[in-house]
Amino acid sequence: MKYQSTRGQIREIPFKQAVMMGLAEDGGLLLPESIPQLTPGDLDALSKLAYPELAFQVMSYFIEDIPAADLKSMIDRSYTSFTHPDITPVIHKDGVFILELFHGPTLAFKDVALQFLGNLFEYLLAESGEHMNILGATSGDTGSAAIYGVRGKKNINIFILHPSKKVSPVQELQMTTVTDANVFNLAIEGTFDDGQQIVKETFGDLDFKKKYALGAVNSINWARVLAQVVYYFYAWGQVRKQTGSQKVCFSIPTGNFGDIFAGYIAKRMGLPIEKLVLATNANNILSRFVNDGDYSIGAVHPTHSPSMDIQNASNLERYLFYLLKEDSTKLTAAMTQFSSTGKLSFTTEQIAEINEIFIAASVDNEQTLETIKKFHETTGYVLDPHTATGVKAGKDLSGGECPVICLATAHPAKFPDAVHQAIGKNPERPACLDGLESREKRCEIIAAKTDTVKSYLAQNALT
Repeated sequence: MKYQSTRGQIREIPFKQAVMMGLAEDGGLLLPESIPQLTPGDLDALSKLAYPELAFQVMSYFIEDIPAADLKSMIDRSYTSFTHPDITPVIHKDGVFILELFHGPTLAFKDVALQFLGNLFEYLLAESGEHMNILGATSGDTGSAAIYGVRGKKNINIFILHPSKKVSPVQELQMTTVTDANVFNLAIEGTFDDGQQIVKETFGDLDFKKKYALGAVNSINWARVLAQVVYYFYAWGQVRKQTGSQKVCFSIPTGNFGDIFAGYIAKRMGLPIEKLVLATNANNILSRFVNDGDYSIGAVHPTHSPSMDIQNASNLERYLFYLLKEDSTKLTAAMTQFSSTGKLSFTTEQIAEINEIFIAASVDNEQTLETIKKFHETTGYVLDPHTATGVKAGKDLSGGECPVICLATAHPAKFPDAVHQAIGKNPERPACLDGLESREKRCEIIAAKTDTVKSYLAQNALT
């Protein structure tokens, strides 16, 4: 399996090189040159596997340049830090299935991919004898998951940008209380979109990227998406056992289009997904894209689900590559247009093609709190605000033709203020958060300017 850039200038590179490159050197995003096609027999065999073995089998379709024993060892180690034996358990509540993705060390779905990516980076650097400086931006969960994935690891420094005072207090503390010498937290005076743009511009400076051996942990890194593909297969297998249904719908809270794109890849591989329900909060650029073919940047509005407070979804480029029939020239022209105008438009035929796979809804703050309240009253189960958007959209849009699996992307204890507002009490707090507020903190406040961040990185990077 070889990899290519959406923008056409990078082709036929192996998986290991794709991981270390992160953002493609032509400014595009890396994708496999082909998507493996699985038979019903393949799917049946995969549905019988425990999560680590399933992850090994699915990832092996895309990874040919790492020995099987080494890959299996990395995967097994990656999931020992999870507190549930099923890694991503599936439970049935109030007519929907909840895929719990928050049993990792930072209580968010990002752990599923970033525990693996941290081990993968360590393996590749030990093999090459090189070092890496990771640069990433977070809207709340990626940062802490990435930090926990690489804290204390040899030959790696990590620099994480988060929007100052625009993530939840628990999210901020999970990042800033990690004081390992290789961890650098930067609170930028701007939005997540500003941070994401800084990361892209820094990676776009190829001389700087090479000099400081930059690595990517954001979902621009294909390995992140690949690790997330696995739990779509796992959830499908669990729900099929419980219901006998071959087809399912998934409802996914998303701001950056990474998690739902993993579902799209699973569907392209042959997983019988009827629809992918895309749930946004008030920052509804993605739901407007699906419903109206309107992809235009608006102002970022603070919400109860801050990890989705995004107006520029970096992973959409991967899907647009397929929507444009893998035409890199058309894709590059579209992204150039978007950079200059802040908007994209689509033909009636393209919108129809989008709607064959995706349906979407925007869920505002009031609806989010009402969903948390009603779901708790009915089941006793507490949703986090992000998951609540997915439950609301899934219940409203799925049509009841097949089981609906809602991705629970974070533990409610990460957002106690919103939960308390909805149900009148704080969610149960996992032991890993005990004493979080009293721990030593380390963080720098910095201007949301690419040159300022590059200067800071140059002063603190491994060289």
